[in-house]
Amino acid sequence: MTTFAYDAQKGVLTERQTQSALPPAYTGQNSGAEIAVHPSGRFLYSSNRGHNSVAVFRIDQPSGALTFTGATDTGGRTPRNFAIDPGGRLLFAANQDSGTVVVFSIDQATGALEPTGTKLDVPAPVCVAFLVPISSVRQGAVSQ
Repeated sequence: MTTFAYDAQKGVLTERQTQSALPPAYTGQNSGAEIAVHPSGRFLYSSNRGHNSVAVFRIDQPSGALTFTGATDTGGRTPRNFAIDPGGRLLFAANQDSGTVVVFSIDQATGALEPTGTKLDVPAPVCVAFLVPISSVRQGAVSQ
């Protein structure tokens, strides 16, 4: 995971930090797929295809620096995509090669993921999205 600083006046990105989205002991093949920031702005999540997990990073608010806090097994193979519900309470992980979408609760204090026990059978899921009525967005009525 790499973070950058952006200088809007110059239109320049400067690399600030790079760190792994994997536990230090993991040595197998891996690729990333999805990255999302929690609605609170306090946590960043990324999927690991190979390690079959979602990595959790804490975001330091003043600096934007990331701290890896762990990776949670997605309960399936090849997590291609995941989505956080608009209220920031649940994460839905789409495990492409095992045909499942697994639901996790999100700890609001730490960002940690905990399986809820809900597993949906979906043939080769590749995307999870939440639809919000456009009228809610226009009126600023999307609740958290």
